[in-house]
Amino acid sequence: MFKAVLVEKDEAGYRAGVTELDEAALPEGDVTVRVAYSTLNYKDGLAITGKGPVVRKFPMVPGIDLAGRVEASSHADISVGDAVVLNGWGVGEGHWGGLAQLARLKGEWLVPLPAAFTPRQAMAIGTAGYTAMLCVMALERHGVTPAHGEVLVTGASGGVGSVAVALLAKLGYTVVASTGRPQEAEYLTTLGAAEIIDRAQLAAPGKLLAKERWAGAVDTVGSHTLANVCASMKYRGTVAACGLAQGMDFPSSVAPFILRGVTLAGVDSVMAPRAERLEAWRRLAQELDAAKLELMTHEIGLGEVVDTAAALLEGRVRGRVVVDVNR
Repeated sequence: MFKAVLVEKDEAGYRAGVTELDEAALPEGDVTVRVAYSTLNYKDGLAITGKGPVVRKFPMVPGIDLAGRVEASSHADISVGDAVVLNGWGVGEGHWGGLAQLARLKGEWLVPLPAAFTPRQAMAIGTAGYTAMLCVMALERHGVTPAHGEVLVTGASGGVGSVAVALLAKLGYTVVASTGRPQEAEYLTTLGAAEIIDRAQLAAPGKLLAKERWAGAVDTVGSHTLANVCASMKYRGTVAACGLAQGMDFPSSVAPFILRGVTLAGVDSVMAPRAERLEAWRRLAQELDAAKLELMTHEIGLGEVVDTAAALLEGRVRGRVVVDVNR
């Protein structure tokens, strides 16, 4: 038997809670992992509360991230005792995920735990931090350098935003952080933001083309915010878009793209190729300050997940949430 958060949907309604499950109930897979830590991401919040169509079949153990040690394996490249990390691949959506003490998975979904990180630190990073690194890599790939000017991070107090601010600042960029929580200004400055702006400046419908300001941007918000960011990009600037906290719509025009040569680079962490994942984790080990990672992290137990998921969706959670699945 093992403990897990279980999401159910039936005649009685939609509900989530901690329960005990038999190992025989685990889904098919060639690797079984004894989970040490998981995380709570925005997508997990949607899955647990039912406020978004994330879960594709029921019952479901949510959790798109996990770190742990291999307990059983029939995969040629993975051995019992290996320390591993998982991010994405539809886990926690269509395949039982990481908010549990035990997980059975496909071996090709796993990457080795980087030697630089403990399992807890890897989950402090989690999909949010890994996605932030993918965004930084996208900006670099499109030629955005610190010399080109300011880089904007929207939703900066959240998980992806916090790590993006810290990474970009470490790499020498002048980072402007957009947040709806002015009380987090000191926190964001400590992470490396040079300036804090109110998200209200970007959240309402705006001009199709605005004054040029940003050399690059990491957008976690979508909707009018993303449209306004694109409208105010510098010539040949790049926006790495990875989130939809404000909405999935994109009320913009082609103007920024055909008049200023702006690039809108979509960043998907769920199905990213293995080579890209390994490079992102290598870069995180190299570029992410461990002290700043700890500053943006707080830990909860499995029993606190459901309540924290609701708080996360309401914008009341700063930075990263690590879940110790064994308490």
